[in-house]
Amino acid sequence: MCGFLAEFNIQNNLTNKSEFNRLLDFSQNRGPDYQGYWSNFSSVQFGFNRLAILDLSSAGDQPMTSPHGEYTIVFNGEIYNHNELRKQLTITNFKGSSDTETITACLEEWGIKKTIMALDGMFAISIYHNPSKTITLVRDFAGIKPLFYGWNGTTLVASSQYDQIIEHHNYKSKSINSNVLKLYLQQHFVPAPFGLYEDTFQVRPGEMITFTVDGKKEYFRYWELPSNNSFSISDVITAQKYIADTLDSCVQDQLLADVPLGAFLSGGVDSPLVCAFAKKYQSSLKVFSIGSDSKVHDESFRASQFANALELKQELWKLNALEMKKYWNEATQVLHEPLADFSVFPTYLVSKLAKKSVTVALSGDGGDELFFGYERFWSVGKNIKYQHYPSIIKKGIYGFDKYATGNKRVNSVLLSSHQGKAHESLHSRFRENWLNQVAPDLQNITLPEEWDVYEYQNCKDERDLMAKMRKAEFYGMMQKTLRKVDLASMGNSLEVRVPFLQKKMIEASLQIDPLLSYGNGQQKQLLKNILAQQIPTVVREETKKGFSIPLSKWIREDLKDTFSTVLLEKDLSTFGFDKSVVEKMLSKHLKGEVDLKWPLFTLYALLK
Repeated sequence: MCGFLAEFNIQNNLTNKSEFNRLLDFSQNRGPDYQGYWSNFSSVQFGFNRLAILDLSSAGDQPMTSPHGEYTIVFNGEIYNHNELRKQLTITNFKGSSDTETITACLEEWGIKKTIMALDGMFAISIYHNPSKTITLVRDFAGIKPLFYGWNGTTLVASSQYDQIIEHHNYKSKSINSNVLKLYLQQHFVPAPFGLYEDTFQVRPGEMITFTVDGKKEYFRYWELPSNNSFSISDVITAQKYIADTLDSCVQDQLLADVPLGAFLSGGVDSPLVCAFAKKYQSSLKVFSIGSDSKVHDESFRASQFANALELKQELWKLNALEMKKYWNEATQVLHEPLADFSVFPTYLVSKLAKKSVTVALSGDGGDELFFGYERFWSVGKNIKYQHYPSIIKKGIYGFDKYATGNKRVNSVLLSSHQGKAHESLHSRFRENWLNQVAPDLQNITLPEEWDVYEYQNCKDERDLMAKMRKAEFYGMMQKTLRKVDLASMGNSLEVRVPFLQKKMIEASLQIDPLLSYGNGQQKQLLKNILAQQIPTVVREETKKGFSIPLSKWIREDLKDTFSTVLLEKDLSTFGFDKSVVEKMLSKHLKGEVDLKWPLFTLYALLK
């Protein structure tokens, strides 16, 4: 896990090295072990900050050039099948055992597309091909590792952090993209392929983009999660064994490291499963948990139950408001891009805790998206019988059910004409009435034309709907979660691996009948069954608490001055925000009249 910076200029007018290295230093936390530089001294230069994980010797340093000089790369991530790939090559005179060297050898023998298609891991790669004088950016199929870039037709700047792009002299004076700003305020992060400022972007998950010397930009989507419902396993026993065996294999793959490795452990389902399988291969596995002083949010007791049942050494940090105030500024420094997910703070602190003992940590992220773990799957799906009815009939059904059962059978999603748009609205915590008041100039601004994650067709079949919702979650909110984890962990120079998002695990999940996991009160049922088999002594708990903090209370008390300073003293005119409305929102929240933690934090994360 590392950080890199790449620059490509078709007019042979590169940024001077000292300024380039200043930008490279922005990502030193991502790679504190070694800094490398390479350039052809005309059109391209690469910089690299290394966090050494595999092959700690200089043989794993980057930038790295292929055996015969055809390719030079910078690569952030881990390739779990790289030893298997080496066996398929004719090249045998490797200098070391790093996965970076494996990639360069594969590129020289197979070319770019075949190499990328063969990789199983998490990665962001910048590849310079010397014969054609082209540069190709590649991002892993799940979007685990970030890859930002700026492109104005002549100068490409690509990096692991967004601030390295917008501080580059070619992009520092760019204006805010109003369409993307509105998308951020509604979705609380900036998804790929967008950037908040004009001419800045992100590579999509599963995409490669090639830039040529004549200024052309060529896209190739090498992998995409399907939205069709094409499962092959509907027997619950068969499904449980298949998924358990696949997850076991993925966890074993991801234990590959030449540095100390541990795992995050929560009181949920996914991380205990990962820890259970990891314990089989690493008996001395150390796990790290975070708790809080809020009974509503704290699940550390249950995490400790799992640790005890698995006989794992656990380090637990019980967080209180005073500690959050102490570490708040430190944690917000890792937000190099707008990201309004306040669980970034416990994630940052559990990463800080883990870094004291390990350099790599396994995580359970991805399980909720692949196995229907969120309540919102049911919130949309429960209305499916009536979703295709005329609007007037749907209003009648909704009204009757509200009166008769308090909306136990249907909910307000039914009133939407489009399941996808209803699904999208469940992710927006910045209500339209407040958004229009805060940002009046955005009222008539549309979302970016390419934002199509929730543009799926209405479905009458539950399985079809679940397949489409899973894809939307994969490319929607899961990307926010991955950005949160990457920023929080790399701010502590900690590599986090996600076994649920290894390629074979993703593809295995697609083979399972969605109804084995999904239903009323049955979120992620298949994984819960596997967990009960692996750790039978811990009683099953159905209520999902999530990984969060009591931010509403903290804003009113310990973080009151912090939020007031940012929201009331910063220049809001840059974004077209009405300061009097922001003052009103903060005042109402502080008085306890209404809970506005989400819109307030969304503004805070943008303005800080």
